[in-house]
Parts: sequence; structure tokens; C-alpha cells
Amino acid sequence: MADAAAQAERAKRMQAFLLRTGWGAAERAPLAGDASFRRYLRLRDDEGGTAVLMDAPPPKEDIRPFLAMTRLLLAFGYSAPRIIASDPSAGLLLIEDLGDETYTRTLARGEASEEALYALAVDLLIDLHKRFRPSDAAAVTPAPPPYNESRLLAESDLFVTWYLPAREGRPAPAQTDGGFGAAVTASLAQVVSTLEPTLVLRDFHVDNLMWLKDRGGLKACGLLDYQDAVIGSPAYDLVSLLEDARRDVPAPLQQAMINRYLKAFPDIDPKAFRAAYAVLGAQRNLKIIGIFTRLSRRDGKSQYLPHIARVWRLLEGDLRHPACEPIRDWLDSAVPPQTRTVPS
Repeated sequence: MADAAAQAERAKRMQAFLLRTGWGAAERAPLAGDASFRRYLRLRDDEGGTAVLMDAPPPKEDIRPFLAMTRLLLAFGYSAPRIIASDPSAGLLLIEDLGDETYTRTLARGEASEEALYALAVDLLIDLHKRFRPSDAAAVTPAPPPYNESRLLAESDLFVTWYLPAREGRPAPAQTDGGFGAAVTASLAQVVSTLEPTLVLRDFHVDNLMWLKDRGGLKACGLLDYQDAVIGSPAYDLVSLLEDARRDVPAPLQQAMINRYLKAFPDIDPKAFRAAYAVLGAQRNLKIIGIFTRLSRRDGKSQYLPHIARVWRLLEGDLRHPACEPIRDWLDSAVPPQTRTVPS
């Protein structure tokens, strides 16, 4: 009963927002959601114009970081969706509709060169990392937080708090968490401060990139889902793009894109960059295994579980780098290769 009343109140507040913005009579169609409490509706008016409504109910979601990052990305000249109207206290946002041509859909249909699309995304990262300055972050409210060792460790802990109990059918022992944390910290300590920090969009992968073929240059790469941006290693978003939890990226293409990035920054030590790439890849993949398990166990979203096998393969590739040795040693002891299964 309480849930029904809350939903009715939410619908009432949403309708009031749409009426204020002139979209109260628009047709509404749901769009694919993401791994959050947000949902999206495409609105279509009588003249065929469209917009997207983001419904991000507080306190579970906060649209202010999305607003702040959108303004920054638009100021840089990138194709983030324009803000049409917003009500931060209600968690409601009306934004430009960038269409349906995600990189994922375009690649699945073979309508554009895989190499060209990835090169465009990497070129956007290169441009962003060349232009971004610490003062840019200081001008954003709320400012993106630092992606430091403690935050990275807290994320990777999702592996022991969700995946291990789901796989073993019982809570993970306390000593498991301690040994795991020490291993991840030892690897992170080698790389977190080796490269000059920059803006990290964090969910920079093909599901969140749009192919806007009618726009020229970097504007052809549309950006979505960057509200969790942080200040951290320039290697992170490249890992997010090339070690994709939902899509196999050919190894030669991965290496070509890493080389493309490094060629644009001749002052970066390639060995230091590749070490950071491997360690952050391991951290990210541990986190993703934990998140996908949590989405299934806590939120009833089991559609993410089949991707865990791929994420394990990506993680094992990262672990071959010497900088990942502490994590590799811990995993080989606590989760031997033959036990790295998908939770049922």
C-alpha cells in the first residue's frame, strides 16, 4: 500500500513538472534503463519533437552532478545532451534526445567501422585530457571527487561483499576481506599517483556512447551517463572503453587504441601507463563482478550475470601484468581459476 501511494505521488510530481515545461500532453515511451534507480522516458509532442525525461528519485539519486558535468562537457564543445529543464529537488530532468544510435547498436548492425568508432572515442578522450585543467573541476558544483586509493578500494570490496558470498552460499570470512584489501592496496599504490590526474567519466563504454553521424568531428561521439565523473588516472576511461564488460573487443584493436592514445602524449611513460591500465582494469573488473552479482541478488536484475564470465577473462588478462601480482596471488589462493564461476 505504501509503495502504491509513493508511486502515485511520484507520478503526480512528474506530471506537474512536465506541465510546467510544456510537455504535459506529450506521448511517453520508456527507454532502456541502466544499473541504477534512474529511469528514462522519451517524450514526443504533437509536432514530432522529442525530448528525454530522466526520473531520478531522491534520495536514491541526485541529478546535480549530471547537471554540473553536462555544463562542463557542453562548454568543451562535446555532444552531451542539452538541458531543457530541471527540478533537482524532485530528481526530474528534461534533456535533449540524442536518438537511439548507441555505439552498441551501430556496431551490432555493422553500419560503421569498428576501428573508426573506437578511434573517435579515443580521440575524444585525448582532446579532453589535453584540455582539462584542475581549475575546470574547481568551477563545477558539486565538484567531481578524487578517485583515490580509498575510493578505488571501497569499490573493489564489492567483490568480497557480494560475489564471494553468492558463489559460496555463505558470508565471506572477515580475514578474506582483510587479505583482499591489502592485495588491492598494494597494487594500487604502485600506479595511482604515477600519472597526472584528469577528468574521468567512469562509465565510458559503447552503451553510453552515441554515433551522431550527422555531426562533424568529435561531436559525432555523443556522451551519456557521466554523472559519476571523478578526478583520477587518465588510464581509467580507456580501460572502461576497451575492457568492455558487455562486448568483446579484439586484442589487436585494444592495443591499437592504447598506442593511439600514447602517441598523442609523448611525455607519458608508456610503461607507467600500461601498469596503471592493468591495475585499474583489475580493480574495475573486480568491482563489476561484485556489482553484477549485487544487481541480481539485491535488485532482481539477473540479466547482468551472463557477462561475469567475460569480466573474469578480462580480469585474468590484467593479472598477467607484474603490477597486479599482489591481487593475482590473493585470487589464486582464495578463488582458484576452477572456482571462478557465475553465481546461480
